[in-house]
Amino acid sequence: MPKFDNVSVVKKANVYFDGKVSSRTVILGDGEAKTLGFMQPGEFVFDTNQKECMELLAGQWEILLPAASEWKTFNAGESFNVDANVSFKVKVSDFADYCCSYTD
Repeated sequence: MPKFDNVSVVKKANVYFDGKVSSRTVILGDGEAKTLGFMQPGEFVFDTNQKECMELLAGQWEILLPAASEWKTFNAGESFNVDANVSFKVKVSDFADYCCSYTD
């Protein structure tokens, strides 16, 4: 099972969309921040401040990336990248457990 060693966790949760999306910030030993989160069923729009790699750990989601005209389905073990300062849409029919890494 993949894991992060030697981390600090911010105790306060990041809660969005009336509690349907929740994440915790994890700070790695080198100072890199990631978020580990969970999405309940719904449709959400996320705005980015920096580049992100979204990795689906469990569940399934449909993603509409910026400038895309068609939704793409992602399953556990798959990921996608998003540029900084854009919006993307997510549809979740059951649940989605994810890890968000912030990249340069």
